[in-house]
Amino acid sequence: MTTTGFTPTTAVPSRTGRTGRTGRTGRTGRTGRTGRKRLAVSGTYSTGKTTTTIALSHLTGIPRTHARTMREILADVLPDKRLEECTASELIQLGIRRFAERAVHESHLADGFLSDGSSLHEWVYGKVRVRAGLHPTDGYEAGEAAPDFYEEVIDGMGAVLKDHARRSYDVFIHLPVEFDLVADGHRPVSERFREMSDELLRGTLDELRIPYHVVGGTVEQRLATIVDIFGLPALMSLQHAVELARSETAAGYRLVSTAAARRSV
Repeated sequence: MTTTGFTPTTAVPSRTGRTGRTGRTGRTGRTGRTGRKRLAVSGTYSTGKTTTTIALSHLTGIPRTHARTMREILADVLPDKRLEECTASELIQLGIRRFAERAVHESHLADGFLSDGSSLHEWVYGKVRVRAGLHPTDGYEAGEAAPDFYEEVIDGMGAVLKDHARRSYDVFIHLPVEFDLVADGHRPVSERFREMSDELLRGTLDELRIPYHVVGGTVEQRLATIVDIFGLPALMSLQHAVELARSETAAGYRLVSTAAARRSV
């Protein structure tokens, strides 16, 4: 899957028969004190980042780190609002809070980690909301002008978030858009929003010259490919790791949905 204007990628064979693809290989980056790399799993909404990272952590024993989702943070700071109702300034606040939480969690794992998302996700979400409008839907008119001041602020934040990505992650595992958008009522995005986010994520990785592999397929196929690429240990079967991840993910969604239902009463 190539995108106009992005650097072509090179195939990396995998034992599943699928391919991982590598972006530009810039600096090799530092690793944790034990030699573990600092891996970030990227991808837009509903690409399976959380399920994949939880399963990979169970499979390999690499500690997983993450920040709460925007809607989870929203419940604490703006409990009377839905994400699609937030103003530009409120979205900036949420993005800063999420980045701060992410950076703190990463700082506790000096020996390497597996990150569910990255600081680039806070940047990409804000940037695409500028381009697609504060309330993105498939009916958005692309010619509508973005608010200049908001875009300037997002670009200023982007400089900080990109710098963090350069310093904090050795390599990315990028999950392409392969699955349908989850209709859980909490994701104020469209398929067009997802496509724009995916393109911007990969374009930003190329811009920053951070190495990355594009890994597709089922969750089991992804795990097998990632283990192959990095030579990681397998502490259990792929199937068991995925079962554990799906159970944890489902429990997390139930908690978020229950909390949202209580707020709406």
